[in-house]
Amino acid sequence: MEIRIPNEKKTRVIINTDAKNEADDQFAIVHAVLTPSFELHGIIPAHFGDRKSKTSLKESHDETMLLLKLMGLEEKFRVEDGAEYAMPNEQTPVDSQGARLIIEEAMKEDDRPLYIAFYGPLTDMASALLLEPRIAERNIKVIWIGGGEWPVGGPEYNLSNDIHSANVVFKSKLEVWQISRAVYRQIPAGYAELVERVYPNGEIGKYLVEQLIEFNNASVQGPAEYRVLGDSPAVGVIIYPDCGRWSWKPAPEFDQQMKYIHNGKHRPIRVYETIDPRFILEDFYAKLAQFHRKFGRKRQ
Repeated sequence: MEIRIPNEKKTRVIINTDAKNEADDQFAIVHAVLTPSFELHGIIPAHFGDRKSKTSLKESHDETMLLLKLMGLEEKFRVEDGAEYAMPNEQTPVDSQGARLIIEEAMKEDDRPLYIAFYGPLTDMASALLLEPRIAERNIKVIWIGGGEWPVGGPEYNLSNDIHSANVVFKSKLEVWQISRAVYRQIPAGYAELVERVYPNGEIGKYLVEQLIEFNNASVQGPAEYRVLGDSPAVGVIIYPDCGRWSWKPAPEFDQQMKYIHNGKHRPIRVYETIDPRFILEDFYAKLAQFHRKFGRKRQ
């Protein structure tokens, strides 16, 4: 059975991903690409600081293109690179084609909201907002995988790669859905599960599992038999916004230690407190299997 979604029911989506940072972005990218209710307007490769690599943006770009190539979809989606580095302060945007893509889509006349999912830092969202302040008044929902556990906060990798941009976005009028570290870690997947459910599904399935195990094995402190697919909740909540318990809370600011500053000055944001891993993982596994049955490409 082929699932058809009426165009008026499709969700406008942009994905922003620090794709080569770890081994979980890859799953969330493929999940978004395979979701028929998404009208995917573009994928923005993002930097992930300079601690792991001095060429993090290029690595994210190359990884994004590799995933699309393995799926035979190199020409189907628009890919525009984001900023090469973090914002130097809260007043100075880092211009990029990725930020311009956000502005372009945000300013289109369309009654449907534009969902922008960030699997890494918020550099490109904040830069787009500073380059074109009018987008703050547009119907945009920013979904962010990042920030420490509520209500205290503290060190968290995505936030650490651009604290200034997080403050720009959290202080703005944009609607934000935050999935903090304590919540995005609620979606672990074991090796046995991934070998059975992902690996058999063509070139892309094999690559997803192999690169995940390789990444884990390269880290002495990494897990031995599982990986948290921490970016996938961003896809899940766009498909099904109640894919977890959430509440509206006044947006905090962030200090340089990445702790929350609850000053009550800013509009409420949607803060997720739990996530449903069953819905997200099973939806991904099923879509990947269906894609492989229909378009599977054999490895040479």
